[in-house]
Amino acid sequence: MYAQDELTEKLTLDIVKEIEIDAPVSVAFDALLEQLGPLNARPDGEPLPMKLEPWPGGRWYRDLDNSNGHFWGHVQVIKRPTLLEITGPLFMSYAAISHVQYRLTPQGDATHLALRHQALGCVIQEHRDGVAHGWQRLLEQIRHQAQA
Repeated sequence: MYAQDELTEKLTLDIVKEIEIDAPVSVAFDALLEQLGPLNARPDGEPLPMKLEPWPGGRWYRDLDNSNGHFWGHVQVIKRPTLLEITGPLFMSYAAISHVQYRLTPQGDATHLALRHQALGCVIQEHRDGVAHGWQRLLEQIRHQAQA
């Protein structure tokens, strides 16, 4: 039998990442939407065809054409240009649910972007090992896109 702390650790995931972007908050928010959608790519640079419907209840999913794909989540909150929250299984095709929050804070002509990913369920070790790196890579892509 697991101790309470051990059980909580096995069934939860909590990742926080932050980045500074040298671009106005509206530009950074647009870059966020682009990176979660059509500009999304795998770590090797291969496109990862994603669609994001940027309104409350909108879907975020991987589009594989011919009505094939993978549902990642729904837009829970969108407050342009400072907040986007998505809830759903994300990349986990098993018993897990996630909440991802992207909070953008204007800092003059720059933007502070904070990401928090919380999950509950049977998160497999492969995902635990790679998720922090994956989110950091996504934030770097958002920064690159916004500053271009």
